[in-house]
Amino acid sequence: MYKRILVANRGEIALRIIRACKELGVETVAIFSEADRGSAYLELADEAYCVGGPRGADSYLKIDRVISAAEIGNVQAIHPGYGFLSENAHFNEVCRSCKIDLIGPTPEAMSRLGDKNEARKLARDANVPVVPGSAGLISDEAEAVKTAHEIGFPVLVKASAGGGGRGMRVALNDLALKAALQQARSEAEAAFGDGSIYLEKYVEHPRHVEVQVLADHHGNVLHLWERDCSTQRRHQKLIEESPSPRLSQETRVAMCESAVRLVHAAGYTNAGTVEFIVDEQENFYFIEVNARIQVEHPVTELVTGIDLIKWQIRIASGEPLTISQSDIVPQGVAIECRINAEDPQAGFRPCPGRIERMMAPGGFGVRFDSHAHPGYVVSPYYDSMIGKLLVHQPTRREAIDCMLRALDELRVEGIMTTVPLHREILSHAAFAEGRIDTTFVERSGLV
Repeated sequence: MYKRILVANRGEIALRIIRACKELGVETVAIFSEADRGSAYLELADEAYCVGGPRGADSYLKIDRVISAAEIGNVQAIHPGYGFLSENAHFNEVCRSCKIDLIGPTPEAMSRLGDKNEARKLARDANVPVVPGSAGLISDEAEAVKTAHEIGFPVLVKASAGGGGRGMRVALNDLALKAALQQARSEAEAAFGDGSIYLEKYVEHPRHVEVQVLADHHGNVLHLWERDCSTQRRHQKLIEESPSPRLSQETRVAMCESAVRLVHAAGYTNAGTVEFIVDEQENFYFIEVNARIQVEHPVTELVTGIDLIKWQIRIASGEPLTISQSDIVPQGVAIECRINAEDPQAGFRPCPGRIERMMAPGGFGVRFDSHAHPGYVVSPYYDSMIGKLLVHQPTRREAIDCMLRALDELRVEGIMTTVPLHREILSHAAFAEGRIDTTFVERSGLV
């Protein structure tokens, strides 16, 4: 087991990692930007170093400064959390060259799965269903039009290096496709430095279901069942839950087994998430792998009783998995609401500012993962999420009722938040019945 770990992140996930390390008896070194100076998570770390200015590009994304903090802090490993450098294969390589472990997959596996086109090839080879689409990257407009006619409109133009809905456009005809190609390339080039794109058949009214996996360095791969992330707005997740409602056990098992096959084929280690879309006939298709811990990982922790962050650290240090697939029996229903400092009525405009008063909910089956507190200033420089409110109850109806009570109990004053929208969604009849897909929020007029 490691003696010291650097946490290359901030806020809620940094706090989560530090707590796990303390329980494992591992010392932690934190980093922070000038905007995060004085943050509460820094007080729990054994050491903390400033790595730059307020913007992420000037601090948390500065590889040389992160490595310098790791070397000064004399750590054996770096936990990148999610976002920032967590899926940066170059950073992964730099860590390796400096003889520092990155708590995640190898750079090779990260590169293979980070390229969506390469990941699709791996999936096909592992007999994992993929959405019908182009055989590889699209080189020009003529090829795109030809491919679209072969697979049939509507089609989805996707950036090979995309994520979070960026570099993604739906086209209903030739004219729209030509415009979508240009828009997706430009957006992907600006966001990721890579404008390569491919086409997929657009699956209408899909559900977004992802499978959590753990893989060690001894050839063991486990799935921890699935999470449903269909409640979204413009490809941004709002609510996640497990198990997925209205999904047959046969489909659930087949999807999870497919995820395990793909992870084996990729030579992947550590925690990861294999994402699928599911159509109205319960056909499921692989879309991508997130080679890191997910924001919504506590949903899986609640239904399985397995601490994913601790297992990430144990696996990276060389320990084998001591649990078997038959040990992982999900219990009850967990739901997570992402609480963001945004105004849903104003197009989800970010609402940075000082939290004047804050009261976290509690009670049986309630968990609130947050770095925010009264007096905390929500920065305009980072993601607007200020917390994750989770509930775990025996049934989905009980989980929804518990979440509504917890949302009413949560007090965040001084800034706007997404709490009112979450109440509306959870109170909607279609959500209560599990009749959700990735277009549910917009179609229902909730935003």
